[in-house]
Amino acid sequence: MARTAINRKKAAKEFADFWQGKGDEKQDKELFWTSLLRNVFGIEKPETVIDFEKRVKINGIKYIDAYIAATNTAIEQKSLGIDLDKKALQSDGSLLTPYEQAKRYNDNLRYSERCRWIVVSNFAEFRIYDMEKEEPEKHFGTVLLENLSNDFESLHFLVDSEKDLIPPETQVSLKAGELVGKLYDAILKQYKNPESAETLKSLNILCVRLVFLLYAEDAGIFPEKDMFGRYLAKSHPDEAREKILNLFEILNTKPENRDPYLSDDLAAFPYVNGGLFAEREIEIPRFNEEIVDILVNKASAGFDWSKISPTIFGAVFESTLNPETRHQGGMHYTLITNIHKVIDPLFLDELRHEFSSIVGTRAACPQKNSAREPRALRQKLEQFRNKIASLKFLDPACGSGNFLTETYISLRRLENEILKKIHGNQQLLGSDFSPIKVKISQFYGIEINDFAVTVAKTALWIAESQMMKETEEIVEEDLDFLPLSTSATIVEGNALRMDWRYLCEEEKIPTITAKKTNLIYPFMIREPEVEYHPGRYYPVKGSDSKYDEINLITDEINVGKPRQKKTENHYDYIMGNPPFVGHQWRSKEQQSDMDTVFKDFGNNHGKLDYVCCWYKKALDIIRGTNVKCAFVSTNSICQGESVATLWKPLFDDALNIDFAWRTFRWDSESTQKAHVHCVIVGFSCRHARGSRAEKNAVEPIAHRQIFNADGTVIEAKNINGYLLDAPNVFIQNRNQNLNPTLPKMSKGSQPTDGGNLILSTDEKDELIRKYPESAKFIRQFMGAEEFINNKKRWCLWLKNVAPNEYRKIPPVIARLERVSEFRRKSPTASVQRDSETPMLFTQIRQPETDYLAIPRVSSENRKYIPIGFMKPDIILSDRVSYISNATLYLFGVMSSNVHNAWMRVVCGRLKSDYNYSPFIYNNFPWPSVGVHAARVQKTMQSSRLRADIEQTAQAILDARAKYPDSSLADLYDETTMPPDLRKAHKENDKAVMAAYGFNSKMSESEIVAELFKMYERLIKKEID
Repeated sequence: MARTAINRKKAAKEFADFWQGKGDEKQDKELFWTSLLRNVFGIEKPETVIDFEKRVKINGIKYIDAYIAATNTAIEQKSLGIDLDKKALQSDGSLLTPYEQAKRYNDNLRYSERCRWIVVSNFAEFRIYDMEKEEPEKHFGTVLLENLSNDFESLHFLVDSEKDLIPPETQVSLKAGELVGKLYDAILKQYKNPESAETLKSLNILCVRLVFLLYAEDAGIFPEKDMFGRYLAKSHPDEAREKILNLFEILNTKPENRDPYLSDDLAAFPYVNGGLFAEREIEIPRFNEEIVDILVNKASAGFDWSKISPTIFGAVFESTLNPETRHQGGMHYTLITNIHKVIDPLFLDELRHEFSSIVGTRAACPQKNSAREPRALRQKLEQFRNKIASLKFLDPACGSGNFLTETYISLRRLENEILKKIHGNQQLLGSDFSPIKVKISQFYGIEINDFAVTVAKTALWIAESQMMKETEEIVEEDLDFLPLSTSATIVEGNALRMDWRYLCEEEKIPTITAKKTNLIYPFMIREPEVEYHPGRYYPVKGSDSKYDEINLITDEINVGKPRQKKTENHYDYIMGNPPFVGHQWRSKEQQSDMDTVFKDFGNNHGKLDYVCCWYKKALDIIRGTNVKCAFVSTNSICQGESVATLWKPLFDDALNIDFAWRTFRWDSESTQKAHVHCVIVGFSCRHARGSRAEKNAVEPIAHRQIFNADGTVIEAKNINGYLLDAPNVFIQNRNQNLNPTLPKMSKGSQPTDGGNLILSTDEKDELIRKYPESAKFIRQFMGAEEFINNKKRWCLWLKNVAPNEYRKIPPVIARLERVSEFRRKSPTASVQRDSETPMLFTQIRQPETDYLAIPRVSSENRKYIPIGFMKPDIILSDRVSYISNATLYLFGVMSSNVHNAWMRVVCGRLKSDYNYSPFIYNNFPWPSVGVHAARVQKTMQSSRLRADIEQTAQAILDARAKYPDSSLADLYDETTMPPDLRKAHKENDKAVMAAYGFNSKMSESEIVAELFKMYERLIKKEID
């Protein structure tokens, strides 16, 4: 059954509509995949090409959900709602994501049967892994069911193994970015001063204009396809510059003001408006054959710009040409699925829910009222459309505008769904029917980079054009895109130095020179070099009335009316992805920004991430309103000491967390991928009433939600600063343990030596071979890397060693001289002083007895931080913490799921890895006190529970001892952890849970919530 692309697109939409909101792994899997193959890809007998429940031998018989041998594809299917990053417990006790599960199946197939493609699906999403890639788990493609009609070609490898996996709109957008990069490089070479700031600014503006022209000729905005390319191709390259200048002038001139004797090819171009071609002073160099060839043959005739994704291309375009990112050599864009992690729970889920309620209400209406029903339905739909058309959105760090663009597209798609309901029933139409009400003028942004501002505006115009085309198909009429009538208000500036409510600083509001005649202003003389902002009114210079003002965008004049006053709030939603800059990387300007924003924090903000400024600034603006906000942030703001520093004063100032995504990997796709581990925090201000956004709203789907990376969603009573459903408890730094009977935790010794006191095994062996007397002061040196991975390093340990024992060993003296020189150059005064004692570590904290070692940094992929007992002759680095004279009981509790659950929430992180510190240990509520104190104390007196923990702790050590050649990294890898070690840990978990009186079925979040309650009581008791 052959299918054209149009038929497949239609079939894909029908398939997606049918399966929207459905999908059970057991009941629907076979129907889902056979229908996809038959109805979308035209496979007449799909049951003959896809094999369900294919057997694979792994510790018995396992089953691959679906397998397509002809295209080397394995499919792991999960039910609707399951997050595809979720680790699930397997029958052997391991925790694996669906991809890891499918990969394990694939790895155990016969070599001839192994698959190139692994598809993981939860009915709403397809994740596609190409096993030929170097790191397939990091470089996968995603197709959403709701976008299948546009992205179905991305799944074509199911029936054609040669098909590329990248979604078409992404592929087109990246190709467009490559073309723009080539064009940029070719034009830059033609400038006289290619490195000057003015040249780069002119070139950026020029590229934005050229991209708009290339898009306009393919998207039907211009009267003819390839109109710009053919206009440019008609002349010699030497004439191209003049033709470009003439075209820009015409595009900025209304038809009635144009030269009546214009050439036909110029006169055919429409008036654009919107300010895109307004600036006349940009520098444009001569064009050569290379530039014209790229524009005419590659970018115009050789490429279809109408299919780009404005959300993706805007970011790609900006990262390609932005001098700050261009040197990185990659085109960057944020995954659209990640943008929806912000905007869906912030407002889109609720709007969709309200729309479904309106449509559902009609379906439930009795038919006897059907005569009146269409009018009532249209009224509700129009009220809802008016509502979404009135919403205002701000991104105060908007970059290339991808959050604003995707939000606009989502709202317009929702409006188009409304239009389908209205237009599908002619009784709902009226003479006053307006096809489009949602406008890009509802969107506001602030961005410090001038080029990104221009790209963001252009991306929104492109999105507006594309969505208008979709609307035209629904209402079955042509709509005029040009001249541009609206524009997003996106301004250049430092958001942390601006009042977000007005998007410009008050002292920079310009005045307008105008002539007044009978209260009519026939012309205006606009002040040069002044930036005017759309939608604002400016005072009229020369008017004798303090009430006269004019809007520069519409030329509307307020005569004799009071000038617009500041209102309490201009927005309904504030969102975005502000910059992440750790305290050690901040510039002087950024530090000054933080000092200004956090001026009422005292000096307690020094170690906060730069992104925290946006939370404080937003709260200052939304106080007393119902504005809702959500920001993507580094996960550090909800970990460790930052929580008390940031969130306590914000909570005290009425901030309320409405929803949150706990730590997950924020993928910014690029040719050089960089993965950042982030959280998303949605928040508002308590005690607010009556915002415009909440009028006529239906009951929200959920009041507070916590989204976990494992796919679970928690309906929370309260979300605290650690993003837990728990009280607002803030863990403070302290020098001793909450339980004063426990031994102190310290960190190891710090050499600060430039590496000169540390030796590799080869260096150690060579030194001892030449100078055998050096063996007495060479000791094994252990940091977290050595401890976990069983690696060997050594150090010169000269504490209490007489100088005569090493002064005559030249290699040792040479190393000490280098240590002294390294320390003298340090900016830290104490380190400079230590240059006088180069034979010693700068900080010596070596235990003198057996000790328990805890690596300060450990992989997030481990369920348990591997800790262990060590002898005092091994020198610890400061990358390991230790407890002297630790008992088996202490080891057992710290090795348990309870302590590790606490650690995962409270610890800081390095990237995504756990960063353990005494802060975690000192604040941990031990089982001898707390919720069940009376019962626990009684049972602990008999030593039964303590003995159980000691016994299970010893079993863990015994299980490890069976594998002397395996490192702790080997033993604690979730895939390779030996069954007897896993069993020993489970028994230890049970013993520790019993000591707390916890139910063995409690989730990790529930455990931590109980620990927080215990901590709160302990602190209160300590204060009292």
